[in-house]
Amino acid sequence: MKNGIARTLMLCTIIGASACAPANESEGEAMTESMQVLPSPIDALNAFYYYEDVEAAWAFYRDVLGLETAADYGFAKIMHVAPRSFLTLVDAEQGMHSSDEPKSVALAIVTRDLEAWFAHLQANSVPLRSELTMREGSAHDGFVAIDPEGYLLEFEWFNEHEENVDLSPQLDAIEPVFTDQRPAQLGISATVLWLYYDELAPNERFYEELLNESLLVDQGWAKVYRASPTGYIGLVDGARGMHSSTEENAVTVSFLTRDVRGWMERARALGVELRSDSIGMESDRVETFVGYDPTGYFLEWDHFLDREGNERILEIIR
Repeated sequence: MKNGIARTLMLCTIIGASACAPANESEGEAMTESMQVLPSPIDALNAFYYYEDVEAAWAFYRDVLGLETAADYGFAKIMHVAPRSFLTLVDAEQGMHSSDEPKSVALAIVTRDLEAWFAHLQANSVPLRSELTMREGSAHDGFVAIDPEGYLLEFEWFNEHEENVDLSPQLDAIEPVFTDQRPAQLGISATVLWLYYDELAPNERFYEELLNESLLVDQGWAKVYRASPTGYIGLVDGARGMHSSTEENAVTVSFLTRDVRGWMERARALGVELRSDSIGMESDRVETFVGYDPTGYFLEWDHFLDREGNERILEIIR
């Protein structure tokens, strides 16, 4: 369990609450205040996927799905999916994860244009895990496709339904992304990054505290939280989802922010275990640090600097 919060709570239970109290009242007030001070909001949600053949993966997402390449670092290609949602394709030989690790993650591409997307993927012989399902009265409709190395892509729309009463107004306010690289009727409004757990409750508390967000959609065995204006994180019971919970995961959840130092202070205040005690630099273009959620999913905060190669991604998120 890679989370300082869980270990601290366990220790308090064993030795008594008084042992975990701050040394004095002012120290306690300072700690509470530091946890309440929020950094700048997350500009966009990103996910890192890891590939043996990153060039083939890039060709699929660029030419078949028609996603714009917002930045190309050679070993990593940052694809613009929805207005404030990205997917980064990484050469596994240079990434933090191996392509052999379980792909216990799914990216939901939230779109009203399900029938057009389904026809497009069929025309391009993209393998499917499930066929398009649209049912009257259903909370959500969709289908699941498989990318070149086995990552699941769920094309989904959340319908007007009591389950989505808080989410629907947000989706209605989004101007979908269309590109010249795919048929004109294929828009994308948002993404949900689905993560898989043995226990939902401790992870719900973790993300609610970290993101300072309340539960947005409750499907019982799946919970959805807003992370960026169009990027959502979904927590799924691994016993009922498309994946089981696994110890290792071939994905990194990435938060794009202009306040990477503020987010590091918040992560520390909340007891998030960090991979490093300092902010690092990637390719001289991104300030970054990495932590872990309670089950061990990697979490990365990234600040894209005003450097050559970052022009388009900065234009999108500003």
